[in-house]
Amino acid sequence: MFLYLQFLSSPTMDSTWIYGAILILLTLWSLFWGYFPGLRNRKLPPGPPCLPIIGNLHQIPITGAHLKFTEWAAKYGPIFSLKIGPGTAVVLNSPYMIKQLIDRQSAIYSERPKFYIADHLVMHGDHLMFMGPDARWRRGRRLYHQYFNETACERKHILLQNAEAAQLLRDLYVEPDSFMNHCKRFTNSTTMSLVTGIRTPAASAPHMRHLYAVLDGISEIFEPGATPPIDIFPFLAWLPESLFNNWKSRAREVAQTMDKVYGPLVDRVLKRRESGSQFRESYLDMVLDQQDKLQLTRHEIDLMVGNLLEGGSDTTSIMTIAFIQAMALYPDVQKEAQKEIDAIIGEERSPEWRDYEKLPYVAMVMKETMRWRPVLPTAFPHATSKETVIDGMTIPAGSTVIPNIWGLHHDSRKHVNPDEFNPLRFKGRVDLAPTYASSPDYENRDHYAYGSGRRICPGIHLAERGLFLAMAKILWAFNISPMRDTQGHPLHINTDPATGYTDGFLRCPKPFPVKINLRSGRRQETIDAEFACAERDVFSEYDI
Repeated sequence: MFLYLQFLSSPTMDSTWIYGAILILLTLWSLFWGYFPGLRNRKLPPGPPCLPIIGNLHQIPITGAHLKFTEWAAKYGPIFSLKIGPGTAVVLNSPYMIKQLIDRQSAIYSERPKFYIADHLVMHGDHLMFMGPDARWRRGRRLYHQYFNETACERKHILLQNAEAAQLLRDLYVEPDSFMNHCKRFTNSTTMSLVTGIRTPAASAPHMRHLYAVLDGISEIFEPGATPPIDIFPFLAWLPESLFNNWKSRAREVAQTMDKVYGPLVDRVLKRRESGSQFRESYLDMVLDQQDKLQLTRHEIDLMVGNLLEGGSDTTSIMTIAFIQAMALYPDVQKEAQKEIDAIIGEERSPEWRDYEKLPYVAMVMKETMRWRPVLPTAFPHATSKETVIDGMTIPAGSTVIPNIWGLHHDSRKHVNPDEFNPLRFKGRVDLAPTYASSPDYENRDHYAYGSGRRICPGIHLAERGLFLAMAKILWAFNISPMRDTQGHPLHINTDPATGYTDGFLRCPKPFPVKINLRSGRRQETIDAEFACAERDVFSEYDI
């Protein structure tokens, strides 16, 4: 839905006069036909008052929409509706609504809203994130599950994740001020290695820089005021693109950048296979081994790789950065977690995945991080394929459906003092996230960071293991604290949900002043030894 809002709600001067002209045109059109879109049918869930034609568009902020949604949830309840021009959006704010609609009626609630710019100009309909639940989408999900299922993650991929986490520790003590880049390298290298067989040995690796250039380009084409709201008012696509900052040309440039980044990565894998290399362990190798049956187009293959790299390179790294932020601000939590780790692990080795059940407090820290500062405060929107009714309220076919993850995670009726970082909220609830996501006991679900229903994150098993390894190893190795000024006072770390995090679909902490110090010389020796083993036994199998 946010792509819909990015022009009409933009405060920029360039768009203001165009906005007014559009409203005049729409008003004249409505008067001529005697039809005023934007008004709420009384059968819909309640919601804020609407204006004719634009509905609630003028009330929804571009940045921090999740905060406004949470404010409205307190007034209108666990489900409310918004009129987006002639269309309808419903926002879900309770575990009950998520379970009843997205989980139990997933056949109806697994559609995606129409994104003309993404589907037709940038991704050309081949990006799994934007696809409807058709045969191609199901095929893509099956391939993801085939490679990233729990058994494969538990027995195979965990070895690479542990090795990459070993390098993360070494990077953090060698260059602690670059901790944000090190977290990004950790997740990018894990994903690159598994998807293509190509590692990211340093944050300066060209393929990592190029990937983030793609992500920046996608963000720019969808930034406020950059494109017209053609999904709401399709006639705008016929107006000269110069009225909207040459949006079509810029969208095509993003598509070309994606081709220039993802295509060469696929080419490298194809050349490696042609050279007679015995390496056939990557996701892309698995797909290519089945190509005679799959008959994927080259663009589908490129975008399949790109989708995995985009999803795997950002979310886990952002959660790790938010965890470092929390540890700097909550030293008592940090000390309690370190006490648990020290009692089990000692200094001769760092924590591994096999220690998960022995470290319940660390597991609670992980879950609380995902609750406290979710990367996606509003999940990627779903859409309905049929009209449904819940508790006497009608949700029309074609409605946009938005799970308000921030509101779910910060509901004071369920979480006392929700802005406080308190891992004990999850005491006795340290099973892995898929267990709670599939449970009928929706009130006991841990968090919604991985989504819900048929579109739940296919990398959930990999992501949870990687996040635990990063957090447990960092707690074992380092003391984290705020930086101090010349008078010894701690520098401010901004965790204000409205100002302390980047704008956009993914919310990452803005750079913050933090010290990361080794806990002991013996731990440094262990880090060096484990990194040497990782280089010798694991990294040597991969390209760079």
